[in-house]
Amino acid sequence: MSTDLLGYIAAFLTTTSFLPQVIRTLRTGDTRSISFTMYLMLVAGVAAWLAYGLLLGALPIVLANGMTLLLSSIILAMKWREIRASRQAS
Repeated sequence: MSTDLLGYIAAFLTTTSFLPQVIRTLRTGDTRSISFTMYLMLVAGVAAWLAYGLLLGALPIVLANGMTLLLSSIILAMKWREIRASRQAS
């Protein structure tokens, strides 16, 4: 198995692991059980991995982290909106 193929397999598996959470969150709008701090740290870390992949010119790293950044940012934005709404309600 080539190194790139292993990278693409790893990228596909780790990136698509976010889809069930994104789909559920979009369907229900419920983010109460999601940790804002965890997703904030995840988004920052994934952005750093994306930058690292770009600097290396490593397409599997760039693709995986670009998609993961998009998916995790959707959840983070929804969580942030829920936090703001609960603050305005109180």
